[in-house]
Amino acid sequence: MKQTLIGIGIGIGAWLCSTAALAQSSVSVYGIVDTGMLAERGGPGGAITKLNSGIASSSRLGFRGREDLGGELAAVWVIENGFNADTGTIGQGGVLFGRQAYAGLSGRFGAVTLGRQYTPYYRTLRDVGDPFAAVSLAGRAGNLMALNTRADNLVQYISPAIGGVRADVAYGAGEVAGDSSKNRTLSGSLGYANGALALQTAHHRIDNPAGTDRVRHTLVAASYRFSRLKAYVSHARNRGLASADSHDTLAGVALPFGRHKVMLSHVRHDDRAAANQDARQWGVGYQFALSKRTDLYAAYAAIHNERGAGFTVGTASDRGGGDRATNLGLRHSF
Repeated sequence: MKQTLIGIGIGIGAWLCSTAALAQSSVSVYGIVDTGMLAERGGPGGAITKLNSGIASSSRLGFRGREDLGGELAAVWVIENGFNADTGTIGQGGVLFGRQAYAGLSGRFGAVTLGRQYTPYYRTLRDVGDPFAAVSLAGRAGNLMALNTRADNLVQYISPAIGGVRADVAYGAGEVAGDSSKNRTLSGSLGYANGALALQTAHHRIDNPAGTDRVRHTLVAASYRFSRLKAYVSHARNRGLASADSHDTLAGVALPFGRHKVMLSHVRHDDRAAANQDARQWGVGYQFALSKRTDLYAAYAAIHNERGAGFTVGTASDRGGGDRATNLGLRHSF
């Protein structure tokens, strides 16, 4: 009897240990399937209407993991594939995990991650500066403004929020033999969020492979919630190859009410180079939530290009082919 009780106790102990170990590690599968109709006008080849994937959000399949290492330290990782729901093909130019692929450590100190990741600059515009960022419909800022969405070979540190202040710094190795400065990425942001107010600034620099010039973007973005209405404003200074120089300014609002959400924005691209190819965009979008995971959307945007500027109205997964576009579709997340 005593041996039986000991055996039962050992079995229960082993079961509890294995359960605890499982509780300390987790892997989750997530994704988005987004598809809809896209009508473009004003392109060089004429009007076109097509079924597209990734209009409001790029369709994706992701895997996310976390392992508790003790002392509030955890190992984290993400691999995320982008795909085209209309054809079943891989997105991001055929790269298997072209959206994100990184691993790192997180704890009370913040988080350090290494791999292909979103840049601090992009997250500043996405989270603070653009009412269309959560749904990259026709009116999105990225049609006229630089996004600097992801970078390869990125080592990134995100600090914890202290008094509402958070910092994010990143270095992307250029991996050019003989000169570590060529083709590298330097990016960072500093933000403050408290209640209805969010204010953030970011800088992004890419040194070109020749090492003779660099692309630089500096962004200031802010948002403020007035009861239901949320107002957005952002301004970017861009300096690029061949002495390119421009200023981009966005003003917009988002108004959720019940299952509905309406978005409006205006973006102005002020080209300071000799060609003076200015452009401006007006956009309006609408979402209707069928559930917490599924929504319908519609949007329209138009760009007025000046002096030969060639900006087009794009979406989350498509740069677009005309200066006017209408979106209508369905998005489901899991």
